[in-house]
Amino acid sequence: MVQVDSEGTISVPLAGRIQVAGMEPDAVAEVLRARLVRYVKNPVVSVNVQEALSRTLTVDGQVKEPGNYPVMNNMTLIRAVAAAKGEEDLANSSEVVIFRTVAGKHMAAVYNLGAIRRGVYQDPLVYANDKIVVGESAKKRMMQYAVQIGPALVTPLIYILTRL
Repeated sequence: MVQVDSEGTISVPLAGRIQVAGMEPDAVAEVLRARLVRYVKNPVVSVNVQEALSRTLTVDGQVKEPGNYPVMNNMTLIRAVAAAKGEEDLANSSEVVIFRTVAGKHMAAVYNLGAIRRGVYQDPLVYANDKIVVGESAKKRMMQYAVQIGPALVTPLIYILTRL
């Protein structure tokens, strides 16, 4: 049994590392057969998919289009947020969390998209089954409420002033 790694490759004795992401099982078998023919006379190779793992991640929170997105090779946090059509107006780009399970342990890491964009630190890679949550800015939410409720507060004052 051979498992495909997170980069979409397999490693087989005598055949070496092979990029198999996106290939059909018959095509993988043909590549393996072609590599093994140097070492084995008339190799018979069959490839069966035992279990297909999800190759998607979830982007949620204050993004324009939350949902599941396919994970491409070397996909980063910025690219994942961009796949969700970017941040909403109320997004807090300094509180973006990646949730990930590693060896059965649940982990979370907080990132600042603004700092990544400024080059303060590298854009982290994201992987299949990660969940990315873009937080909401309490300050922006408060400002939105103020803008919405402002006219309602001013209207009685205008009414009183027009009656004088």
